Amino acid sequence: MSEYYWDQQIEYLQNTRWLYYNDDYLNFLVRDVWKIDRPVNLVDFGCGFGYLGLKLLPLLPKGSSYTGLEKGTELIQRAREIFAGLPFPTEFIPCDIETIHMESRYDIALSHAFLLHMTDSKKILQKMIDSVRDQGRVICFEPHWIANASNYALDGVDQSDVMRLGELQKLYELDARRTGKNGNIGMLLPILFSQLGLKDVDCRVSDRVNFLDQNMDGVKKDTLYRSLRDEGLGQIPGDLEETIQHLVQRGLTHVEAREQVEAEMRFAAAFSEQSWLTYAPNMKITFGTRYCN
Repeated sequence: MSEYYWDQQIEYLQNTRWLYYNDDYLNFLVRDVWKIDRPVNLVDFGCGFGYLGLKLLPLLPKGSSYTGLEKGTELIQRAREIFAGLPFPTEFIPCDIETIHMESRYDIALSHAFLLHMTDSKKILQKMIDSVRDQGRVICFEPHWIANASNYALDGVDQSDVMRLGELQKLYELDARRTGKNGNIGMLLPILFSQLGLKDVDCRVSDRVNFLDQNMDGVKKDTLYRSLRDEGLGQIPGDLEETIQHLVQRGLTHVEAREQVEAEMRFAAAFSEQSWLTYAPNMKITFGTRYCN
């Protein structure tokens, strides 16, 4: 079995990606925002099991192609299995994206929840820019964790009692400074796009609001609840003191760390399949165009 972390998270990825976007919204982006009216060849940085290819290829003009770049060998294998029976030209390349050399041969470079895991996301973004030809486009679907954390409503529970936004924001910022990995990168990308020379830079927000409705169909409710759990909602912290010490090591004060863990425990205790809950992941979708001349 592969030791690469994301090779061990395939089930999680497949169970949670659908929480972010409605299909009609993606169709709106392709048709009315990006106005893609001719075949394009896509390259997806950190493609995983090919999620973006699965969602976008059916919406694009016939003849469009998709290339996935991915370090995880098991993810690559799963992607090849998924696309084997589909009528789309695809290629999946196992590689280390941090060291791969890219030629300017694609129309669109993509990423989905990938740049936040990079220690030097600006360097990877430059690779994405370098991979597209003149008037090619870069499109990044990346998270904004603090906005995500504020986009819950759990019936009967005060948001401030289960979500300590101040502590979380501090933690995210400290982690980014220490490791280079920034879970709030989605909101920074329009700035980075423009600083790196992309033009016509714009940004949208993912549209899906997930509603755990006690009046919904039982099978749909069970599917949604399980996916929300996989997404991390209501996870029970581990050993209390160990978790507090880990947060202190990451930069919180002992008081802040204890308050954060206790808030997570209250959320876990309150959230169940019988809950009424709304949750919007609030992914940021940033895009810009490369002009070589």
